[in-house]
Amino acid sequence: MKRNQKIILAFLIVVIIVLGLFLWQLVTTKKQDGTTTKNSSTNSPSTTTTSSTKVLTTDEILTDYIAKLPLNVRLGQVFLARVPAENQLTDLSTYHLGGYLLFGQDTEGQTLASLKEKIQSFQAASTLPLFIGSDEEGGTVSRLSYAGVVTPAFESPMALYQRGGLTAVTDDWQTKGKILTDLGIQLPLAPVADVATDSSAFIYDRTLGVDAATTAQYITAGVKAMKEAGVGSTLKHFPGYGNNGDSHTDIIHDTRSLEELESTDFVPFEAGIAAGADSILVAHNIVEAIDDTQPASISPAVHQVIREKLNFDGVVMTDDLDMAGLADFTSQEEAALKALQAGNDLILSSSYAKQIPYLQQAIAKGDYTEEQLNTSLLRIFKWKVQLGLLDPTNLPQIND
Repeated sequence: MKRNQKIILAFLIVVIIVLGLFLWQLVTTKKQDGTTTKNSSTNSPSTTTTSSTKVLTTDEILTDYIAKLPLNVRLGQVFLARVPAENQLTDLSTYHLGGYLLFGQDTEGQTLASLKEKIQSFQAASTLPLFIGSDEEGGTVSRLSYAGVVTPAFESPMALYQRGGLTAVTDDWQTKGKILTDLGIQLPLAPVADVATDSSAFIYDRTLGVDAATTAQYITAGVKAMKEAGVGSTLKHFPGYGNNGDSHTDIIHDTRSLEELESTDFVPFEAGIAAGADSILVAHNIVEAIDDTQPASISPAVHQVIREKLNFDGVVMTDDLDMAGLADFTSQEEAALKALQAGNDLILSSSYAKQIPYLQQAIAKGDYTEEQLNTSLLRIFKWKVQLGLLDPTNLPQIND
């Protein structure tokens, strides 16, 4: 009997131990579950999503925005247009133009107040905020000075430099920049980076008339001063006029060697790029050392130099497509297509009404791609953001 009692007692002890272990395990599991639940609540799905949400860059925002814009709007945005006097506001809206280039018809008879009001009417009529451009190099090239909108007239860089050196040039941009930004003009299409030392050369009066190294110093100072003044800089006229003639009225063949161009004409452009230049304007001259068959403005080889040799990734634009130096190489209808195919981003033209439909046909045929177009637009829209024309956090919604 005593032996049976011992067995029963041993069995009960085992049962108690097993039950104790079971209860301990149960309590521990519940505690762990509670901790897990608490941690899960802390890291709820909504919080995790918020904390892990990627902050998009301006490039990414603009890329997505551009891809959603209708094709006709995107095509219009690559034009910095000289708009004919009739139907100006209608054309700005109908063709969704990216910019308006002021000419004599726009400035003649205007005051600062009336021109500002006119520019505001252009912006109000536009699908997207416009670049407003005006040739304002100073001296012989100044729309505002010609028309007497500003007095005294803007002096030429050469006159400023001869009187007061680089300080006078940079101080001038502070004064000029304030007038331009008050008017609503962002693009003065300057500075001239050409090197010309022959007083009989077409471009001479628009340059400093000095050597490449000094011109490079001027361009560096000018680009920085323009940025501080809040206006966009445009280095022109690549690959450099030198002492050649006028492509407005003739076909210019530049026969200099590539070595000479690199050691002279390229130097101010390289300095401007290093200083943060926003854009480069390409001339219509045939620069035989780079491309002996086509004007620089529609030459892929010339644009390859800009992108690959000079490592420039800003906006590249044409000189005015209406100039005589281009007429023997392309029709006006086809000119914008050839310019974009060559590598330009922005087209200076007054023939947009026939060039835009031609571009639409080219895309349909595969001669020019929407990917190429969108790449150019990203450069253009980034520039508009920098100039305060576009806000990437509040972009206009367009369904045209």
